[in-house]
This record gives sequence, C-alpha cells and structure tokens, in this order.
Amino acid sequence: MRVLVISDTHKKHENLKVVLERVSPVDLVIHLGDAEGYEDYIGELCGCPLEIVAGNNDFFSSLPREKEIMVGNYRVFMTHGHYYYVGSGIEDLKREALARGADVAMFGHTHVPMIEYGDGIVVMNPGSISYPRQEGKRPSYILMDIDKKGVAHYEIEYL
Repeated sequence: MRVLVISDTHKKHENLKVVLERVSPVDLVIHLGDAEGYEDYIGELCGCPLEIVAGNNDFFSSLPREKEIMVGNYRVFMTHGHYYYVGSGIEDLKREALARGADVAMFGHTHVPMIEYGDGIVVMNPGSISYPRQEGKRPSYILMDIDKKGVAHYEIEYL
C-alpha cells in the first residue's frame, strides 16, 4: 500500500500535480489541512481516496479538525497541528496521539518536514509542497509505503 501525505497546499496546485505524476499510483492521499476550499478539486486530482482535515486557513470549511483512520494495521491520528501549538514543539500533539492509541501522528502547519520515531509512536509532518519554510525551502511531502509484511516505511521526498 502506498500513501501520499501532504499539507498546506494553500490554493497552489501545480506542485501537487507534479508530485502525483511522480509517485502514482497511490492508494490513498492524506492532506493535513490548509486546502483553502479546494478539497474537492484535490480529491479529483488524486484519483484515489482522500482523507483530509481542516487547517487554520480553512475558515469556512466543514472538514473535521482531527481524524483517526486506519492505514493498513496502523492507527493514524491526523490534525493540522495548530491547536497543539506545534510551532513550539510536538509534545502536546504526541501526548494526545498516544492517549488516543495512535501508532502514527501526522500534522502540518509549520511547513517544515520532519519524521520522529520514539516513545512508541511515529510523529511526522510532510512540510508543504507549495510554501516550504525549512532551510533550502524545497517543496516536500512524505511517502508511506506498507510492505507485504505489513510494515510501514516513511520517507520525506522533495521536488
């Protein structure tokens, strides 16, 4: 199973099209917020199931603030992250995800990609494919591949 994890597209979709061409086929796309009203369009572009949550710029959205989904055998906690003050650290987010029994916590908001393993959970942020903020400012996303044994592998990819 192949999962594309993205966030913070902010109405700018050219890089999303490039990423989808590069990584397709994917079985699922996870969007961690700030689609800014373009969730239906993003769903059409993906051509596969889309799981999405609202971000701090999704002002009039009826999207949920958080979701818990199963990806393979992994319980995934999805949130944009701003309610957990992720700009100041991931401890609040990690604590909430562990309390919910999550194996993986995914968030956006900071536009900075990261994957952290520890304390029985994987915490990740795909960064932004539209407005990256990390050093070098390269658009980024995460690929989650679940192998035939059911083990997940995560990789930050750049355009």
